[in-house]
Amino acid sequence: MRKIAIVMGSKSDFDKVKPVIETLDKFGVQYTVRVLSAHRTPDEAAEFAKSAKKEGYGAIIAVAGKAAHLGGVVAAATTLPVVALPVSTSFLDGLDSVLSILPMPSGIPVAVMGVNAGANAALFCVRILATDDKVLSDKYDKYVEDMRKKTLDDDAALQAELGK
Repeated sequence: MRKIAIVMGSKSDFDKVKPVIETLDKFGVQYTVRVLSAHRTPDEAAEFAKSAKKEGYGAIIAVAGKAAHLGGVVAAATTLPVVALPVSTSFLDGLDSVLSILPMPSGIPVAVMGVNAGANAALFCVRILATDDKVLSDKYDKYVEDMRKKTLDDDAALQAELGK
């Protein structure tokens, strides 16, 4: 099974990475977590991205706030799917991060998750890996079915509470 690379621009972003790790662990997906900054270590970030495919990664999650250019730097250096996870900051509560990521130039695609949406970033990567991994695909299908059942159970409980 291919693995996921998680790069964050600062160690202070690690709390926002924990839901990514928890979600990948639930699916048994291996990952690596690194601190690589688009601004403070651009050469190292690009080199990591360049070697990621041959190192067995299937996608990269780039976690950054403020001037959140990490996803673009990484995407410019690899052909792997890159998923940007903007994180909230004291400046504009993460909107600044989103607006730094969205205007990527044509030819350098970066998928953008919601602010602090680490679980969704991980789930998106699981979907990517599951396209050619039957075991992972089956796990993801079960996850979707479990969500469906929980929602229907919640609805039935609410209807009973309301006397309907």
